[in-house]
Amino acid sequence: MPATTATTAKPNPFVELIVTIIVPALILMKMSSRLGALGALALALSLPLAWGLWGLWRDGKIGLMPAIGVISTLLTGGVGLFKLDPQWLAVKEAAVPGLIGLAVLISAHTRYPLVRMLVFNRQLFDVDRIVQALRERRNEVPFELRLRRGTLLLACTFFFSSFMNYVLARWIVTSVAGSDAFNEELGKLTLLSYPMIALPSMVMMVGVLYDLARGARKLTGLTIEEMLHHAQPEAAPPK
Repeated sequence: MPATTATTAKPNPFVELIVTIIVPALILMKMSSRLGALGALALALSLPLAWGLWGLWRDGKIGLMPAIGVISTLLTGGVGLFKLDPQWLAVKEAAVPGLIGLAVLISAHTRYPLVRMLVFNRQLFDVDRIVQALRERRNEVPFELRLRRGTLLLACTFFFSSFMNYVLARWIVTSVAGSDAFNEELGKLTLLSYPMIALPSMVMMVGVLYDLARGARKLTGLTIEEMLHHAQPEAAPPK
């Protein structure tokens, strides 16, 4: 019983992304004028730090997302606080998705590709049923290869985001760091990043997930509904 509770208590990776990276970035951009550079930086840092400490208490280790969130927040806040050249903001904007993409790429060469943790997990799928179907069809190795390919494609989406973040930041943010114009340009950067970066990246990720789902359906012989965690197996026909 305790093991099951520990498993279900683990946070969703997408929630981690929002809490440790997206919200701190919005705090720095929208609240620096009200709280001051130091106050906004302290508030923004508190979220990934608190999340990381909670993970340390819960799992005995600090997760990847809180660590990246702290680094990202420090870099963004540091650019404004120390009035650095705006090019460093572009470097920072490219560094965060680039580091995530690098972590995804490295995971493809380990026993635990990141796609397995993000997608093929017990919170979403009936993993035992899928593994049994793969074993019966002797498709375990092809399925692992499909997961690794999906991990490589996922890394490519982050590298695309990294490149576009750098180009967009260099194009939009040109004012002196720490100035009102700088903060306004940060807001514009955030606004334009959704249609120009986030949306295409999301389409690419959906394509990766579709490819994985199609491969899993072919290799297991199960439908998507049958693979989902809450799907119930069909009743056996009466003898």
